[in-house]
Amino acid sequence: MFNSGARLCLYLLIVIAGIRCGGIARAADPLIFAVHPYLPATELIERFTPLIQYLSRELRVPVNLVISRDYKSHIVQVGKNRADIAYMGPASYVEMVEQFGKKPLLARLEIIGKPTFQGIIIVRADSPLLTLRDLIGKRFAFGDPDSTMSHLVPRYVLWKNGVTTENLGGYAFLNNHHNVALGVLAGDYDAGAVKDEVFYSYEHRGLRELMRTWPLSEHVFTANTSLSPETLQKLRNALYSLRDKEGGQDIMASLKHSITGMVPVEDGDYDSLRHILQKLAEMRVTHD
Repeated sequence: MFNSGARLCLYLLIVIAGIRCGGIARAADPLIFAVHPYLPATELIERFTPLIQYLSRELRVPVNLVISRDYKSHIVQVGKNRADIAYMGPASYVEMVEQFGKKPLLARLEIIGKPTFQGIIIVRADSPLLTLRDLIGKRFAFGDPDSTMSHLVPRYVLWKNGVTTENLGGYAFLNNHHNVALGVLAGDYDAGAVKDEVFYSYEHRGLRELMRTWPLSEHVFTANTSLSPETLQKLRNALYSLRDKEGGQDIMASLKHSITGMVPVEDGDYDSLRHILQKLAEMRVTHD
């Protein structure tokens, strides 16, 4: 028989031994992985589930996917540390840092060997429009007001070419890139703005490139400031090494077919975009 003190010591030894042997007394709290709604929710779930499962295995901690209601709420969720890991569009990242301060950076996408992407202003293949100036008086489709390549950067490019919302024949925000492509294809809008990936997926259905933006730093993975240095390094290592893992290419292709890796990132990689957003702010262009 053990007295109460002996029983307590034995219990503590069992718990400690269980932890060291991988048997835990309490399941680890899941990490929240937040994504902005740049595509329909069903498609985002399909695209991100392989990565979520991979990170869960690498960290040995459950990782749960959360899709933010809109871009604004995503910025707040990340900024207020309500997500442990986040996938952010460049403009959303810049706005988040401006509002809430810097967060630990994990990686950014590398597309066909380059950590940059472009936006494309699209028209129907049979459209008579040939230049950006031809858009004056025409109907234009944007995505989300806070989207880098379906509103903010194209809005700046249009302005640089003398096209504004005042001299367009009309414009609307259609929430995501796919809706913009479909709206132009249907003839509801004369032109629209999408990122290059979406253009390529719809080009064969009858879209044509009118103009593309210059390259800007790709989408970024950020982390909660409360995560331990050890966890942050595990996350970075998991993302950096993904291209070399068995099945890693398939996981990346699920996110985007042209991804060739996840690479290191610094806040300064987004300074050129900051310049554009600052100019838009001076023009009082944030969202309508």
